[in-house]
Amino acid sequence: MKAILLAGGKGTRLRPLTVHTPKPIVPIFNRPFLYYQIDQLRQVPEIDEAILSLNYQPRRIEEIFGDGEGLGMKLRYVVEPIPLGTAGAVRYAGDSLTESVVVFNGDVLTQVDLRAVLALHRERKAKATIVLTPVENPRAYGLVETDAKGNIQRFLEKPGEDEITCNTINAGIYILEPDTFDRIPKDTTWSIERSFFPSLIERGETFVAYVYDGYWIDIGTPAKYLQVHRDIMDGLYSAPPFDGADRKSWISPGARLEEGVELHGPCFVDEGVVIKSGTKVLPYSVIGRQTHIDEAAVIDASIVWPNGWIGREALVRGSILGRNCHVGRNAVLETPVILGDKTVITDYSRL
Repeated sequence: MKAILLAGGKGTRLRPLTVHTPKPIVPIFNRPFLYYQIDQLRQVPEIDEAILSLNYQPRRIEEIFGDGEGLGMKLRYVVEPIPLGTAGAVRYAGDSLTESVVVFNGDVLTQVDLRAVLALHRERKAKATIVLTPVENPRAYGLVETDAKGNIQRFLEKPGEDEITCNTINAGIYILEPDTFDRIPKDTTWSIERSFFPSLIERGETFVAYVYDGYWIDIGTPAKYLQVHRDIMDGLYSAPPFDGADRKSWISPGARLEEGVELHGPCFVDEGVVIKSGTKVLPYSVIGRQTHIDEAAVIDASIVWPNGWIGREALVRGSILGRNCHVGRNAVLETPVILGDKTVITDYSRL
């Protein structure tokens, strides 16, 4: 059995962080995001290969994951000649498949039991099964309606207040039968949500929902990217290095913290980090490897990617700093601020 990971998007909602780093490999603590999805695919022993559908900076992703050796999952890469949309990418990556395929959107983190989803798909002899998740405000996503038996009735994007009939949305996880792929035009930009799924409904195909009310997040915005780190540190999503029952903070043995540094957990400090005396690292902060933080700085609920430099008495609050960023002494970042790689903030700046 195969899985397809739709990892070809440009991650425009996360820019400028994704200008040089494709969204599938943005770091969650010190692991590229795709590792978490591959971990989840290993729940299903039948899945022996994951096909990564790529378009944006594919070589960067291939260099990190290789053929999957050591991950417990064989990896294969398919590079779209042009951006084909979610359905077009599935057709391009899965054109030669002959058995059920698991499909993941490339920005979804969840703990759904894929074995249970697959069991429902087989029990109902479905052509397609979609995971739905309830949210407080479906207007922000678009809702998916089902009947009493769990059959999909319709998709409604950006519903008005008087159009909200349920609170379930597309969670970005599907099980599909390859004999439906001929509904998707070849080499054409085509959407799963807007085109492929409505075609299944129109043809009366067996198209069912698995409703999952556990942890689910789309990491595709800066706010959600910050939130997923907070959630893992709070134990809402179980993942290393915060999956121990009593773990409040994680400090690499290779980090060097001078006397007088204050750490207020939960927080994460990676290998090679140097933190000078008088600095405060406040809750929900993540300090990437080889970052230098000068005296009396304050890092508060922020994420600093590797190789950063934070100057003396600088304040970084609720912000995300890309790789190799330099924040000058006495600078203040608290809007929140999102900095792309190699950004320089001069001394005494206020953002």
